[in-house]
Amino acid sequence: MRFCFSILLSLILISVASGQSDTTGQKNDTLPGRFYLLQKVKRNGETLPEIEIKEVMVLGREKGVEGRRTLSQYRKYTRLVYNLKRAYPYAIIARMKLDQVNADLALIEDEKERRKYLRGVEESVFGEYEDDMRDMTITQGRLLIKLIDRETQNTSYELIKLYRGSLTAAFWQAIARIFGTNLKDEYDPWGEDILIELIVQDIESGRL
Repeated sequence: MRFCFSILLSLILISVASGQSDTTGQKNDTLPGRFYLLQKVKRNGETLPEIEIKEVMVLGREKGVEGRRTLSQYRKYTRLVYNLKRAYPYAIIARMKLDQVNADLALIEDEKERRKYLRGVEESVFGEYEDDMRDMTITQGRLLIKLIDRETQNTSYELIKLYRGSLTAAFWQAIARIFGTNLKDEYDPWGEDILIELIVQDIESGRL
């Protein structure tokens, strides 16, 4: 899908306009992406650390109307797993490319050399990922936007606005809205995106 590829490429090369590696204004990401708060609970005279385990949904196969509803939920789940496996690697690529571009630009002082470096990165990214990204669906594109927020701690809109300015961010937001997506979407791992988070954790651990 061309739209998804363009968004990813924009995020990877957001430093083009600013020519800076400064990340002032981004969310504080000094804490790990996932952390757990242990609580002290006293039971039978002994104080032990405990953690609340989030509720998970277990789908079974039942007969009749309820069975068809459950089967439909299972099929939606398997489609979500498939789409996340398709989109998640590109969110990782975006994060890694952003880190690498910013680190390299910090070592290049000459503006001409910086532009030359960025052109090289652009050609490399197009050559390596364009064919794959063209095949992405709109659904996978929506998931990619969410996952980029998960990996970078910033929405796609915030990243583009920070490095390429408000006009460029508004342009890409308008394109996104045409395709029914929103670059301002935030990732909510303990709210509406909890199922996505659980699946991604299973992908990261190799269980899926």
